[in-house]
Amino acid sequence: MTKFGAQVSCYLTTWDDIRAVVETMEAGRWYSVYHADHFVPPNRPGASESETAFEGYSTMAAVAAITDRLRLGHLVLGNTYRNPGLVAKMAGSIDHISHGRFTLSIGAGWFEREHRAYGWEYPSLRERSDRLEEACALLRALFTSDEPVNFSGRYYQLDNAVLSPGSYQEPHIPILVGGTGERRTLRTLAKYGDVFNLDGFAARRSGGMSLDLFNHKVGVLHRHCEAVGRDPSEIRLTALVPTMLTDNKADADAFIEAIGPGTVAGSAEYINERVGELVDAGVDEVMFGRLPNEPEEFQRFEEHVIAAFD
Repeated sequence: MTKFGAQVSCYLTTWDDIRAVVETMEAGRWYSVYHADHFVPPNRPGASESETAFEGYSTMAAVAAITDRLRLGHLVLGNTYRNPGLVAKMAGSIDHISHGRFTLSIGAGWFEREHRAYGWEYPSLRERSDRLEEACALLRALFTSDEPVNFSGRYYQLDNAVLSPGSYQEPHIPILVGGTGERRTLRTLAKYGDVFNLDGFAARRSGGMSLDLFNHKVGVLHRHCEAVGRDPSEIRLTALVPTMLTDNKADADAFIEAIGPGTVAGSAEYINERVGELVDAGVDEVMFGRLPNEPEEFQRFEEHVIAAFD
């Protein structure tokens, strides 16, 4: 049965609002909660850089402590913001705090402005892709080893490093590799990842969110799996779907214009039809994005959309 989660905003909001939404999800039919990983609110018309942006990893640690059931993760962590050894250590801690409910989700990083704002290097796309592949190899080594790990890469090194606490869940903390670049990112996923995600916010660059795009990207992933000797059935298929539940056509059209072609906005019947296509295509988990941080909206969405798939 397909699972349903949401990306709960941790910018342009308050901790009290985040907590209220998470508690509503915990009490309902929701399966998972995710945060973004941005230090300056991205792609929000009218938002200033002085507006609130909670740090995604520490916020998720707080969410782990106030929940007992929801799966936890990010969509997605930027590899360029933190050393991957530190990322692994933080992941092990949250996995134990949550008793094995954490997925480590990581991508190459794309938002140049926040790199400049905080003094982080912003390498070329090629180098960011190289760094992501190396980071994923390092993370998988730490998550799967019971012994100290040595790692000698071009960008990252480990010297007899022990991950303690390590993975609480068995066989290990799963790794979601964010992005669907066909030459590099999907190959990195085939080699080191456990979860594929089609990001509906990024789909604009590929013509818009669609079932055809999903099937195409999964086909590319499977070819990479064959090339590296990986069983593609080991990789879960997920999709982040920007969504607005509304019967107001003008509001739906404006939302689609802001996000990109194929964005799922409209009536409950329309949303359920679009989501049903993904379910039939083998998506194991659908994460909804851009819902307002209001408990009532999450309850309404649960009643009109998620309940239709029970």
